[in-house]
This record gives sequence, C-alpha cells and structure tokens, in this order.
Amino acid sequence: MKQYHLQLSEDQVRDIKVVLMPGDPQRVEKIAAFADMNSAQLIARNREYTSCRCKFQGIPLLITSTGIGGPSLAIAVEELARIGIEVFIRVGTTGAIQPHINLGDLIITTGAVRLDGTSSHYAPLEYPAVASYEVITALKQSCDTQNLPYHLGITASSDSFYPGQERYDTYSGYVIKSFQGSLEQWRKLRVLNYEMEAATLFTLAGVFNLKSGAICGAIVNRTQTEKPDDSLLELVETRLGKIGLLAAAKLSS
Repeated sequence: MKQYHLQLSEDQVRDIKVVLMPGDPQRVEKIAAFADMNSAQLIARNREYTSCRCKFQGIPLLITSTGIGGPSLAIAVEELARIGIEVFIRVGTTGAIQPHINLGDLIITTGAVRLDGTSSHYAPLEYPAVASYEVITALKQSCDTQNLPYHLGITASSDSFYPGQERYDTYSGYVIKSFQGSLEQWRKLRVLNYEMEAATLFTLAGVFNLKSGAICGAIVNRTQTEKPDDSLLELVETRLGKIGLLAAAKLSS
C-alpha cells in the first residue's frame, strides 16, 4: 500500500536503508546526477514530495524532498519509517551566523535548538534534538576524503524564515519582542547557523529509534549581509550531492 502523502510503497524501497532529504523537490534530480550512471529512477511525485531511487557505488539509496519546515518533514519521516527507511540525512542550504564560516562551507549539525513547533508534538522541549553519532561520523569522513571545508556544531531550527530568524526585510518590517536580539543571542551561544528542519528530524528520529543527521551549505553569512548569494547554489548543491551520497553509502554498508 502506498503512503498517503509520499505515494511510496514498501515494495519500491525494500532494498533501501538510507534516505537523503533535501527540501527543494528540484534538488532531488540534481543530487541523483552524482549517483552511478543510469541508476536514477523517479518513483513518486506528489505535492512537495519528489522521490528518486538511485545507486551509489552499487548501493541502492533513496532521495526524497520534504518541502520547507518541520510539518512537511515530519510527514515524510513518518511515512518513510513505515516503509522501512532507517537512516535520514537532511541536505540543504543555510544561513551562517558565525563570522568565521565562509560562503560555500558545509555545516554538519550535531544538535539543534528547537525553535520549531512540530517537534513539541512528539516530545517535550526538554527532550534533546541531537544527530546520531554514526551519521555525524559518516558526514565528517566524507568531507575529509573530498577535502571540503566543514564545521561541526549546533544549528537553530526556526519555524519561520523571516521573524523567527530575526530578519527585518519583511512586509511589516516588525519582529516581535521575543525574537528581537535572538540572532546575536544564538551567535554568542556558539550556534553556527539557522535553518528550518533539523530539530524536527532529530527529535522524531530519537523518539522513533532511528538514525539521523544533517549537512547544509552556507549561502549567506548574516554577520556580513542579509542577501543569500545565489551564485553559490551550484557549488553548494554539488558539494551536498557528493557528500550526501558518500555518507549514505557508508551508512548502508
């Protein structure tokens, strides 16, 4: 039986253990382009969820997009877990908030600040959102073998792109008091970056006894500017595709 939102069945992924999870559906095929030649196969597309089977180093893998934010990601995790996926790796773009992080650098999240709402539907806020050691290690080793710049640390996962990340370039230009000064607070607490999914993923994986991790490429450093550098997207997507597939293959063997 196919899952309601993903439109995937257990039979389609029976031989697969690991999924890469970009937010953007268009990134699914971009990542699959780095897989073994002629191995990519689009197997489902519904709403924000696009899924593709592929092989890397002969190992079958799944790539499924989740859309933006915790609610749609949680649906994907729920339905993928039901059909047998055990390891979940988020791959995406991010805004760095530490001055030493260069544009294009990769950030491997070890734990996430739970600024989302979805994870609270699964566990109280005292429950930690942490990545799995095995996934962190596989991502780190993959970056090392490719000689790519990366940082290990904490990510803030927000439920909104604008006020929750203290962006003032909004329609109203107003950020409520509870978020005013929050970027500087997280920076001083050595949080590396903002994104919108890791905390939800890590919390669900912990509750479900699954493995999870996240790696994101910096396309803006908000200590310098608020405008993402779109010219970096191809570089970042290439790095994420290669590292994601390498790590997924390690975790599948």
